Amino acid sequence: MTAADPNTPEFLTTKEVAELLRIKERKLYDLVSAQEIPCVKATGKLLFPKAELMHWIRTGEKPVQTQTAPRLNVVSGSHDPLLEWAIRESGCGLAMQFDGSSSGLDVFENAGSMATGLHVLNPAATAWNIHVVQTRFASSHVVLVNWAVRQQGLIVARDNPKRIGSVADLSALKVALRQRGAGGMILFEHLLQAQGLKLDTLNVTETCRTENDTVAAVAGGRADAAPGLQALALQFGLGFVPTQTEQFDLLVCRKAWFESPFQTLLKFTQTSEFKTKAQQFAGYDTTALGTVVWNA
Repeated sequence: MTAADPNTPEFLTTKEVAELLRIKERKLYDLVSAQEIPCVKATGKLLFPKAELMHWIRTGEKPVQTQTAPRLNVVSGSHDPLLEWAIRESGCGLAMQFDGSSSGLDVFENAGSMATGLHVLNPAATAWNIHVVQTRFASSHVVLVNWAVRQQGLIVARDNPKRIGSVADLSALKVALRQRGAGGMILFEHLLQAQGLKLDTLNVTETCRTENDTVAAVAGGRADAAPGLQALALQFGLGFVPTQTEQFDLLVCRKAWFESPFQTLLKFTQTSEFKTKAQQFAGYDTTALGTVVWNA
């Protein structure tokens, strides 16, 4: 028996396998999603064990299915106040773990939640969310659906006494920010960059983990401004400077979609109670709620 060549890679990339099979990468993702080709996922990327792949090519035998851990009845990800209210009022029994878009995707990938909320900007395409899930979850049985279009901006004191007009006016002011990886923070950094400003030049007084925390920072006088939602600013009698409309989506496990907790939540969004509440959230548009944005 000869020793294995240390220069031969043990795993192949998506591009390499697509070229080997002479198919498009989209077709390869379909094979992965159907669990018809051996692959593993590491750090959000698909890798294909070469030995198992070559055996599959020669014999056509599908990889042995492994038992996956059951998902928890938790909604993770970015904090959305309307979603939080709906989960609580619907009696669906879902728990909540809101700690930002990026953190939620990690929790979801590790089966720590059955759905996760996100609003992550793709500056190159001025689009939202699809770019951070389409490769990472291509082999998963998941669906990305719209929850709401929301108005993001700067929460400021009542009547905007500092006369803040955009992020360009924040250099000499006290600012509260969201944590790294939060969708609101990703957007804020993009807006800063567009104005030629750097984050480390701002006077950051505190880091906020939820949308409610940003409101509290401004209302309490600890910050002159903070990125956040129009709905919450007006709800608490604060001023608001609009910057960007955004799309807030839910990434949902397909199996969990059809189970009682999530179905209860979905049915509640069709009630007059929910629709009345949604209309009270300034800057919210839930017309497309439940529309499929991307399907693995």
